[in-house]
Amino acid sequence: MIERLVTVVRELPPESTQQAVGYPSLFLLVALGALVPVVPTGAIVSSAAVVAFHQTTPLSLLFVFLTASGAAFLGDLALYWLGQRGVRSRNGSRWLAALRGRVTPERLAHAQDRLDSHQVPVLVLSRLVPAGRIPVMLACLLAGMPLRRFARGDLPACLAWAATYQLIGILGGSLFPEPWQGVVAAVGLTVLISAAPALWRRLRGARHEPPGAG
Repeated sequence: MIERLVTVVRELPPESTQQAVGYPSLFLLVALGALVPVVPTGAIVSSAAVVAFHQTTPLSLLFVFLTASGAAFLGDLALYWLGQRGVRSRNGSRWLAALRGRVTPERLAHAQDRLDSHQVPVLVLSRLVPAGRIPVMLACLLAGMPLRRFARGDLPACLAWAATYQLIGILGGSLFPEPWQGVVAAVGLTVLISAAPALWRRLRGARHEPPGAG
């Protein structure tokens, strides 16, 4: 996978072609990642930021930020609206079932407790913490939060998320002279960040496991 990524970035087309194809592709991939949470959108934004960092167009990074944050926001709203339809329906929906299937009861209860006291800050943090978005969104759905109120909290969350992963890409782009090197570094860092919470939970579980269990 890494070798394929290096080959693609090394063979980048001219800047005009990159911009004509890159921004719509970035929008579609990030929006899809908001709807289907298995798409690594953070790595996509960081990679786009690396490429934009090495371009001569002065507004490339701004366009990446606006495209990524806008796509994440619209994707979140679409997923929340689909979830609301499931909550209101007597038979639920596959979207709501998919959200429930990705959240353990413990994480849902934790998200509900935090949501009761701090709504907007929790939404912002849920976007920044890997795998934190879905539990908080499900908690909002089950609490009956209106779409408009969810949107008010989700907008700054998406802006902060896009800025964070773009900064990771800028860091990767500034450390290496070639765009492909920065892309590889940015993708590796975002994958590490995404895997850290799951690894931490596994280590905590092993630490608290009774002796002789398993």
